[in-house]
Amino acid sequence: MNEVRITQGLENAPEAERIRREVFMEEQGFSNEFDDIDKRAWHAVIFTDGKASATGRLFQGRSGWHIGRVAVSREFRGAGLGALAVMSLEEKALSLGAGCIRLSAQVRAQGFYERLGYTAEGEEYLDETCPYIAMYKYL
Repeated sequence: MNEVRITQGLENAPEAERIRREVFMEEQGFSNEFDDIDKRAWHAVIFTDGKASATGRLFQGRSGWHIGRVAVSREFRGAGLGALAVMSLEEKALSLGAGCIRLSAQVRAQGFYERLGYTAEGEEYLDETCPYIAMYKYL
């Protein structure tokens, strides 16, 4: 059974920090995983049978509302939890008045976001040697 918890500020979501460290730093080798946005962002954590399994964050930036840092722990992949995290954050964004969501997707995850209704825009770019693409979705 899955439970979604959304809290503001990474200090209120230690499970999100653990999952992001595991996925982005340990597995993918990123070094700059955490930033000042984490302090004001809304963090979704999915709990599967009581264990933190997936996460993502939502924040309002200069160009509107953004979802990012979506990650699923290795043992829980393939169960739709990444999609659940994104959809939960979209619902939160709607409740905060958002009409459009923007995100920066790793190119290897572009298809995942397209299946959730996101559209790519612009050219690919690199972040710590990993290719990314900007995407958006009207809610």
